[in-house]
This record gives sequence, C-alpha cells and structure tokens, in this order.
Amino acid sequence: MELGSEVKTLIWNGKTLKLIDQRKLPFVKEYFVCDSYEKVFVAIKDMIVRGAPAIGVTAAYGVAIAALQFNNKDSSKDSFFSYLEKAIEKLASSRPTAVNLFWALNRLKRIIKENENLKIEQIKKKIIMEAELIEKEDIEINKKMGSYGVEALDDVKGKDNKLKILTHCNAGALATAGYGTALGVIRSLAHINRISNIVVDETRPYLQGARLTAWELEQEKIPFFIITDNMAAFMMSKGEVDAVIVGADRIASNGDSANKIGTFGVSILARYFNIPFFVAAPTSTIDMSIASGSDIPIEERDSDEVRKIMGKRIIPDYMPVRNPSFDVTLAENISAIITEKGIIRHPLDVNIRKVLI
Repeated sequence: MELGSEVKTLIWNGKTLKLIDQRKLPFVKEYFVCDSYEKVFVAIKDMIVRGAPAIGVTAAYGVAIAALQFNNKDSSKDSFFSYLEKAIEKLASSRPTAVNLFWALNRLKRIIKENENLKIEQIKKKIIMEAELIEKEDIEINKKMGSYGVEALDDVKGKDNKLKILTHCNAGALATAGYGTALGVIRSLAHINRISNIVVDETRPYLQGARLTAWELEQEKIPFFIITDNMAAFMMSKGEVDAVIVGADRIASNGDSANKIGTFGVSILARYFNIPFFVAAPTSTIDMSIASGSDIPIEERDSDEVRKIMGKRIIPDYMPVRNPSFDVTLAENISAIITEKGIIRHPLDVNIRKVLI
C-alpha cells in the first residue's frame, strides 16, 4: 500500500533542537525550539516530547547543546566538566521511569571520560557526534524491530491474512527519533498490506492514543478507529482484535514491562481472550539491574492531568485524585518481546540474557 509522509519528531540543525510540541497535537502542529539544556529539561519534564527512545535521543542532544552553550574562553577544562556534570544531572531528573534517558546520558558521560585529554572544542565535537549517532541508531533499530515484528505477527494468522491490532498509548515516530517501536511494527505490516484495522485505545489521562497514535496513522493513511480505554474488552469479545502491540519504557531482567498506565489491564484482557500480546522495544529499554517489575520506579504526575482534558476542567479541586503514569505488565502476560536483535520468546528471563550477550 502507498503510505503518507513519515512523521519527523525532532530536527537537529547542529546547534538547536526542534521538537514537535506533542501537547498541542492533533489540532496544532508546532515545534518547540531548544537552544539551551534547560529548555531540553522542560521539553522532557512537561511532555513536549515523550516516549522512552525519543526522551533518550532528546537528552543526548541536551548534553550536546550544553557543551555548545559553554563559553570556553579563559575557562579551565575542570569548569567545563563541572558544567556538563550539572547539565547531565538536571536532565537525568526530568523523568524517572524511562530507562533510555539514563542509558543515553551514561553514553555521553562515557564519551566525555574517554576524551577528557582532548581540547574543549574537540570534546564538544565528540559529544555532538555521539548524540547524532544515537539518533541515527534509533531509527535503524526501529526499522529492524519492524522487520522482526512482521515475523512475530506471522504466527498470529499466517502471512496471507490481514490483521486487526490494538495498541495502547503512543509508540510511534513521535515516541522515537523516527519510525517507531510498536507503531514501527504496524508501519512495516502496512507496507506489505497486512493491516485490516488498528484499534487505538485513547489512553487516559493524557490521551496519547487518541491524540498522537491516531494522528500518526492518519498522516500515513493506515486504517484505524479510536475507542475509549474501557471498550477494549468489548472489542476483543467481538473478534475485533487479533493481536496487541505496545511499547515499553523499562523492561526488567525477568521480562516484566513498564508502559503507560492501562497497559497491564489490556494484557489481562488479552490473556483472557487468548489474544497474543507483544511488547516492541529496543534492547536499551531492558534494565538488567532490575530483577522484576516491582523494582521499577513509577512516576506519579500532576493531578491536573486527570482533572482536566485538553485544558477543560472535569473534576473540581476539592476531589482527591491519583495519577500514576505507568503500570507494569507481568512477563507471564507477554507473548514475546520484539527487539532490534530478534524476537525474545519464553522463558523471557532466560532468553533476554541470550539476546543481550
């Protein structure tokens, strides 16, 4: 099938980073310009950019921008390193759950350490090159995941049948440097005419499905319809869902997977109706230092995200609310994890280690 134009989440011009302001989609497409690492921090914290891989790439460029910000005239190398350390600490505090954030920042720390004997201008160039490499690698990784995803989905209804797929939150180009993880698999299937329909969970409270995933699918002319989150069971019971594909913000070493709040519930429904449930995520999302999902830190966000929808208040201030941003899908509910290095099948805890070798 002929697809529309690919979504470009971020644009780097060598000095500044432009990010699609995802808070304003789908009604307005507007870019937020980051010309300081402080603005990069705001972009990540305030969800101008979101999605674990996109956060990682953005943070890498945040370090690059910090390096460019530093005026090394009459400055010592120690003050340069101190400035970068301050910037990295600030960026690291923006979102606690997405492991790609820390993975990218640790990569930049290593580059700084390995090149500490070079001149400041040379170190700056190394930092910029590494950030650009992280972006390039992310797109390549997503396309590899797309290919493995097609292979994984062959087992669902065979190669000759079109699929009805449910997805939760947004794991597309908007959540990555480009192409997407879960939505990247869907893109790859659409390219070979294997998509019948995409069922898009709206994903309360931030509506990443209704606002972002649906917008991406519309841009690329992939068939879809939106449902409220509490319609998923009904759709599954009526045969409207052949498979579920979601992304992940952090995967524990046993295969437990943290993703946007509501994902765990979808996995329980899928298991009840015997529907395959796939997680698509780069290996950088796997955190081998964490034994199980119970050890993954869960971010609680501002209560106004629940009290308001697109700026309109629906719950008064005197009523208490909770807003955990993620939940953890147990490994036993996951059919397979699709990565750029292959399909990880059960037993997940054993095969994760094999893939990472």
